[in-house]
Amino acid sequence: MSETKRKKVVVKQVSGITLVAKGDSNHWVVMDGPETFGGSLAGSRPMELILMGLGGCTGMDVVSILQKKRVNLKDFKVEIEAETAPEHPKVYTKIWVKFLFYGKGIREEDVKRAIDLSKDKYCSVSAMLKPTVEIFYDYEIIEQE
Repeated sequence: MSETKRKKVVVKQVSGITLVAKGDSNHWVVMDGPETFGGSLAGSRPMELILMGLGGCTGMDVVSILQKKRVNLKDFKVEIEAETAPEHPKVYTKIWVKFLFYGKGIREEDVKRAIDLSKDKYCSVSAMLKPTVEIFYDYEIIEQE
């Protein structure tokens, strides 16, 4: 039987609604909002961080899987767009994730397999979002020397 592991995050006010947060990794992240709500435009908005977390989680999975397959990946990028509900709480209703792979001889079947493994098995962020948000995945392979 496995034990559950609790994670801890601390969020601290800097000024107005400018906040900093630190988790188990011991790195500070700045969060902020618009000046009209007491922010100072000093950091990312919390909802942006959710999309960044999704991109980071699935991106790390995909790169790791492709490295194990010895794919000649020269560069990699994930672009994410989201649609929000019109009323409060303005939750994400649809998310589009596009992977961009740069390299020579990258096989489409390796890319598809890596994306599928991330979205269906490994990425905990997408697993948490899936029950409430439609997530669409796409990719492009750009041949480079």
